[in-house]
Parts: sequence; C-alpha cells; structure tokens
Amino acid sequence: MRIPFIGGNWKMNLSLNEAVEFVEEIKDKLPVASEVETAIAASPLFLESMIKHNAESPLKITAENCFYKNSGAYTGEVSPLALSEMGVGYVIVGHSERRRYFNETNDIINKKVHAVLNNRMIPIICCDETMGRVDNGDHFSWVVSQVTAAVQGVSEEDAVKIIIAYEPSWAIGTGHSASTAEAEEGCYLIRQTLSDIYSDEVADQIRVLYGGSVTEKNIKSLMKENDIDGVLAGKASLSASEFVKLANFKMLNS
Repeated sequence: MRIPFIGGNWKMNLSLNEAVEFVEEIKDKLPVASEVETAIAASPLFLESMIKHNAESPLKITAENCFYKNSGAYTGEVSPLALSEMGVGYVIVGHSERRRYFNETNDIINKKVHAVLNNRMIPIICCDETMGRVDNGDHFSWVVSQVTAAVQGVSEEDAVKIIIAYEPSWAIGTGHSASTAEAEEGCYLIRQTLSDIYSDEVADQIRVLYGGSVTEKNIKSLMKENDIDGVLAGKASLSASEFVKLANFKMLNS
C-alpha cells in the first residue's frame, strides 16, 4: 500500500520569518504520517530553522536541490552530506527549472540521485513528458527517458525508496493543470517504465506524484487515480491555509 504524499515546492519564495511562521501555523493541522505524508521543499537558507520549529510535526522538511559531491571547491553549491546531517530527509532533483535555467543534464541528475541515496535521504525525481515507445523485439515498451536516465545504476533496494514527480513543463506555474486523464496517463507510463527497468513488484512500491498547477479544486480528483500517489504543488504551497487543504484532501468536498 503506497502512502499518499502531498509535497510543496516553494522555489525562490518567502523569507526566513515567513518560513518559520508557515511551519508554526500548520504543524497541528496535518494528517498523521501513516495516513498521508507531507513535505515542504524550501531554500537551503531556511532549512535549519524550519527543522527546529518542526520538531513534533509530521511535516518533512525537504531541500529543493543539492550538488552531487559531499565537499570540494564548488562555490555556492549545497552539500548532500550537510543536508543529511542537518536532518533533511528528502531532496528534489531534476526539476524542469533546474534543467532549463541551469543546464542540468540527465547525467548530472543521475549523479545527484546517487548522492542523495548515499547520504541516507530520499530523492524526489522530477521528470517532464519525454515519452515514447521502443521495440524490444517481442513487445513494445513505454519509456520515459528522463526516468530511465535518473535511476541508472540504482538498485532495487534503493529504487523502492525513491519518489518520481511527473511535471509537464507547460503546466508548471501557468495555472493550467493537466486534465485528470492526462496526469494519470503520465504517471501510469512512468510506472510502466519502472516496471520494465525493475519489476512489477518494485514499480508497485514506488510513489509517483503529479505536479503542475495543483489546487484544492483538482487535488481530490487527481488522488482518485490508480497511479497518482500524491502531488508536488508550487504556488498553492506558499499559503499555509492552502497547503493544509491539500494535505487534508480526503476531507475536501468532491
């Protein structure tokens, strides 16, 4: 049974005081982690303070990015080892904005996935909609190339820990969400690709999220789909009250 995962990605928004106030405001309003897992990804400047103010909350404080080495002459980068020692449990890697604005390649993202796992954290791997079908000789398989590249060399033992987020770039921050059917198709194809790489048993354990203009108006319909295990919200996660509604999607009116 895959536990639903409701995540938020603040990107380069809010201030330190606003981040702490957010955590304080929602800490007693979230579902228990055994029913719905919740997470907020924030600037590395905020993480330590957020963790301190989040001590007894089920909310998982998450990093938006990290480098693929633990230390070295990499000015301005964030060490995955430092994040792990700070108490961060999840790290977003491969977001479309990192790919577009900072020229992150599939190879770099794969290195980051391994660095996150090696430091006992869980990567939330973002992918766009680069999908196609290939002839394997006796059958056709769906392949999501960004997913295939991201998990290259990841063992089955580690694969069941990872989270994949399907984020069609045309829906991120635009206010135009994919339809429920489109979101489900993307998540389904990702799971089929994972099944081809590993096995049906492994793929069934990996949580696949949808991200792209998620709101309280569409989350409940998204969460009813078989292959959508959660969401990665952007704008809606900047408001404490809105994020609480997403986290408690089961209580929203249909």
